[in-house]
Amino acid sequence: MSSITKEIGGASNGAKRVVPATKASKWYPTADIAQPKKARKSLRPASLRSSLVPGAVLIILAGRFRGKRVVLLKGLEDGTLLVTGPFKINGVPLRRVNARYVIATSTIVPVESVSVEKFNAEYFAHEKKGKKAEGETEFFGDADKKEKKTISETRVADQKVVDKALLAEIKKVPHLKAYLSSSFSLKKGDKPHLMKF
Repeated sequence: MSSITKEIGGASNGAKRVVPATKASKWYPTADIAQPKKARKSLRPASLRSSLVPGAVLIILAGRFRGKRVVLLKGLEDGTLLVTGPFKINGVPLRRVNARYVIATSTIVPVESVSVEKFNAEYFAHEKKGKKAEGETEFFGDADKKEKKTISETRVADQKVVDKALLAEIKKVPHLKAYLSSSFSLKKGDKPHLMKF
C-alpha cells in the first residue's frame, strides 16, 4: 500500500508523519460478493448413439406420441433428433425428440431421397407472443374460449414434401407401412431388457 510523508506543525508532534495515500473506506458489504465459478469442462456437441443413424425406425417412449414408431431423418445441432411418422401413416408430424426417450430398432428406411437441409433448431423455435391487455373481458368474459393452435402453411407444405419422398421408400418394403402404423406397448410378462428391437 502506498504512503506519503506529511509535514506536521507543533513541537510535540514529531514534525513529520507517514500516512496512507488513499483512505480505507468506512463502509464495506456485510456479505461476501459472489464470484462466478470457473467451468473446467469445455462445451462439446452431443454425440449420438451408434444405433441412431438416419433412416432408423425409432420407438418414442414419452410425450404425446409415446408408443409410436417414427423414422429418424437426422440429428440436429442442439442434440435432439428430427423425426417424422410419416404423418400420413401414423399422425406423427416433423418434430424434435430427445435421444434419451427413444429406442432404436434394427429396421432402417432409406432416406437419401428425402431433403432435410432446411430443418434446424431455429425452424422449430416457438414464436414469441405479445402480452395481452389485462381487463375485465380477459378476466371474466372469454374464459371458455381458448385459442386454437394454427399450423403455418410452410410447415404443412414441408410435411407433405417429406411424406411424399418417405412414402415412396416405405412402399418398396412389404409390411413396413403396417409396422409403422402400429403402436408399441408392453403386455404382462414382457421383459424389455430381453427384447430385440
